Amino acid sequence: MSLENKRVVLAASRKTNEMSTLIERQKGTPIVRSLQGTVFLNDEQVREDLKNIIQQDFDWMIFTTGIGTNTILNLAEEMDIKKSILQKIEESNLGARGYKTVAALKKIGVIPQAKDNDGTIKGLVEVLKEYDFHEKNVLVQLHGENAPTLISFLEKAGAKVIEILPYKHVAPKVETVELFCEELLTDKIDAVCFTAAIQVRALFKYSKEQGIFQEVIDAFTTHTVAVAVGKVTAEALYDEGIQRIVQPEIERMGAMVLELSKYYERSENNSQSN
Repeated sequence: MSLENKRVVLAASRKTNEMSTLIERQKGTPIVRSLQGTVFLNDEQVREDLKNIIQQDFDWMIFTTGIGTNTILNLAEEMDIKKSILQKIEESNLGARGYKTVAALKKIGVIPQAKDNDGTIKGLVEVLKEYDFHEKNVLVQLHGENAPTLISFLEKAGAKVIEILPYKHVAPKVETVELFCEELLTDKIDAVCFTAAIQVRALFKYSKEQGIFQEVIDAFTTHTVAVAVGKVTAEALYDEGIQRIVQPEIERMGAMVLELSKYYERSENNSQSN
């Protein structure tokens, strides 16, 4: 098996048992080092935001996650203002990032004017460049963290941006990130499976604070393989400067583990042929 004698870190905080089993089936050794803190619903703040939203008019509403879009609609229904929110959505131009977001909007009978072609925020920004945002009121739905690329683009284009965050992330345990970095920098990790961009950002935020950013980059360049579950996570890795990224065509955790196994298999075959 191609993961034999490989120590594979799981940076996720959920479904780690299932992923560990998949790695073990490939004869690898799974190590859980969650680089993602707990995600919790930012309930009270979102309720206040929704009350304010129905009092305003928007030229654009941009949604970045399906779960965030559904959460807003569910909360609006609880507050008995869903009809007003739906009206605001119908009256606005719409932007959407990701197929799950498009599906959530389709459920309420609307189709976004602008949507990405690759599932990433950068892809959405490229499409939005075709539109005029000067002095436009734009609502942006975020998920647990901000999207600096999107917000920066809109503000530079002259938009008046209002953000709504249905979920917030709690930082991972410092001792976990510390242990992970120690193992990474002493070549005790062969691969790291990242399942969300927030895990990547948490790692590099810590590495920059501790002055070991370049050492972490070097580790991923030489010994340790970075694995991304999908395009958004891969985008976060590229943004930090990691060039070697293993990524499955199908954005699923099982496919990610199999793609890593295939990567090592190809590497071993190349070594033998040389």
